[in-house]
Amino acid sequence: MHDIVFSHSYFYRLDPKQWKNKTPFPPLGTIYTAAFLRAHNYSVELFDTNLLSSPETLEAFFKKTNPSYFVIYDDGFNYLTKMCLTAMREAAFEMIATAKTYNCTAIVCSSDATDHYEKYLDAKADFIIQGEGELTLKELIDTLEAKENIKDIKGIVYREEGQTIVNPKRPVTNDLDQFPLPAWDLVDMEAYKAIWESGGKSFTLNMATTRGCPFKCNWCAKPIYGNRYNTHSPEYIVKHIAHLKETYGVDRFWMCDDIFGLKPNWVQEFNEKLNEAQLSISYYIQSRVDLLLQADTIEALAESGLEEVWVGAESGSQKILDAMDKGITVQQIYKASKLLKAKGIRVAFFIQFGYLGETKEDIQKTIDMIKELQPDNLGVSVSYPLPGTKFYDKVKDDLKLKANWTDSDELAMMFQGTFNSKYYKKLHRYVHKEYRKSQAVQNFKSLLKQPSNLFSYSKLRSMALYFYYAPSSKLDAFQLQNMQHKNA
Repeated sequence: MHDIVFSHSYFYRLDPKQWKNKTPFPPLGTIYTAAFLRAHNYSVELFDTNLLSSPETLEAFFKKTNPSYFVIYDDGFNYLTKMCLTAMREAAFEMIATAKTYNCTAIVCSSDATDHYEKYLDAKADFIIQGEGELTLKELIDTLEAKENIKDIKGIVYREEGQTIVNPKRPVTNDLDQFPLPAWDLVDMEAYKAIWESGGKSFTLNMATTRGCPFKCNWCAKPIYGNRYNTHSPEYIVKHIAHLKETYGVDRFWMCDDIFGLKPNWVQEFNEKLNEAQLSISYYIQSRVDLLLQADTIEALAESGLEEVWVGAESGSQKILDAMDKGITVQQIYKASKLLKAKGIRVAFFIQFGYLGETKEDIQKTIDMIKELQPDNLGVSVSYPLPGTKFYDKVKDDLKLKANWTDSDELAMMFQGTFNSKYYKKLHRYVHKEYRKSQAVQNFKSLLKQPSNLFSYSKLRSMALYFYYAPSSKLDAFQLQNMQHKNA
């Protein structure tokens, strides 16, 4: 018998855009918690939903493992779980129902359950853990096993005699190095590798060096770690890397922190520890353009193996950046992008359209910035109201009919913006075509300067696709213009 079966509610197959990418990551937050409970003498197992089509096989898993507790512990390091997609919520409810037929105590820790605990309690979950969950989960199960009173456990929500009890939240953990390395042995690593290889990509594992974010972009939700920022030591992370490299032969990593290397001198110390351990890796991160401009940061990142950085550029309009409380300038986006490229580091932009007050002029500034800076990758979305944010409070009256997307490719406008959902879906396609078209033009120019570039397959393909994107984007531009007139 296993004391605890851990699971989570993200199914890549239920999110077609993400499944098509063929780059699934194991549920890092889930296996961190499983390792912590195992270190405290609980028997644990993982029902990993990432690669499944539905929760249907959970019943057979219960018959095999016969657990006392079923814990849906979402991977809080995966930004997709913050979106609280309805397809994943329904899957969680189905798993809770199955667990209850096997007399399991059902416990849920997720962004969605934190924001909508009543819905999960209605679905027969016994306990909701709000916020960071390792310490709370251990205390809760210890207390239940001892048959003692749970009323003083911080961070839990439950029902007693039909009344919902919301206990005070637990402070986040400052000392992250107290946690053991994640229970990677519970993951079917070969299944993940096979999917990456089928997409022709180098197998990559996810790793978190920090928890939380201290910045206050007013559309960004922080239901798990709050507005705090705590960091593993460089020694811990290098030990983690060494373990993964030795055990699984992995040397490429996605550092899935909200912001990588915010603590002063952390990046420089990380680079030194990698050199001392003679570890050669490649990795990619998320960061902020203002942080990247601090002294020696880009140099240390390049030396330590950074190959790509995703930055929240969001908009080429300073007006919109200021409205978002983003805390950066358009000039910083330009400067950081150029410095990173000069060091051979790929630059990728997160772009967000549809924020309150955005005009067609603001949209054009963003498109112009993309075409001029030529990021190496691009992620485009529309503003998405998340509970607990200032942005959500501004638009919540518009959310009566719809408050969540079904999957991450939906791009529906859930509030009254300048334009409607149809416009932004067309804009999404148009921006990508303009981006690819400008890439092709740049490659043509590069070919004229250096004919040897002709032998780059990716550049040849880019140039050939110009003859598709040029007329297609022109048609999209015409249609967008008509849509603007109709919205006027």
